[in-house]
Amino acid sequence: MNYSELTQVMRRLALEAGDAIMEIYERPNLDVETKDDDSPVTAADKAADRLIAQGLAEAFPDTPIVTEEQADTHDVDAITFLIVDPLDGTKEFINRRGDFTVNIAFVEDRAPTRGVVYAPARGRLFYTDSTGRSVEEIGPFEKDTPGETKPLEVSEPDNDALMIVASKSHRDDATDEYINRYAVKDMTSAGSSLKFCLVATGEADLYPRLGRTMEWDTAAGHAVLFGAGGRVVRFDDHTALAYGKPGFANPYFIAYAPGVDLKEG
Repeated sequence: MNYSELTQVMRRLALEAGDAIMEIYERPNLDVETKDDDSPVTAADKAADRLIAQGLAEAFPDTPIVTEEQADTHDVDAITFLIVDPLDGTKEFINRRGDFTVNIAFVEDRAPTRGVVYAPARGRLFYTDSTGRSVEEIGPFEKDTPGETKPLEVSEPDNDALMIVASKSHRDDATDEYINRYAVKDMTSAGSSLKFCLVATGEADLYPRLGRTMEWDTAAGHAVLFGAGGRVVRFDDHTALAYGKPGFANPYFIAYAPGVDLKEG
């Protein structure tokens, strides 16, 4: 894989998808449908998916692509592949809360090594550069000319005063019970893969997820966090979260800055 080309293509497609999403977001009616798994889907999910899938297929015709909105890709059997969630945080989108993202990632040998997370309503763009290091780009986000970037690095956490981020739409008693095992200075809620990015920037130290997710939900954020020095591990045994699993479903997991003293699940 040509990583320079990959970075350029993923970044451009994320920005173009963000434009398509925001055009629909600003309409008075969002035209929400329900998928077979009872999750919501909108015209924005579909428009962004078409744009990204076509762009990736043209640029990287020999690389398998898995995308949330195309069920026939969910049978892909590969350990190296591209994976897409064209609109992560659809509930946030529908409720017009802004915490939704475009997620595109490259998984190599079961590990997400490159990714882009774009939050168009928040004006935040995070991605791995050609070397695998993560950056946040400062706007105005020209499609073909990257702007100023700042490198991302996870925090050096104080285990007596941790900053924790948790899901805005999927908080439950089990998550709260686990969080209560830590000495918490402050806690914030965020939607979509932005939670990974807040750990990557050092704005949070720990993000536990005790709920159902799919690999397309996590791969891009995982890559961004990894490129900033962070880790994502399974909740049950603290081994690295792997990708290319049958059905692409994730176990519970913990994303964190390495200095955090992890508690047992």
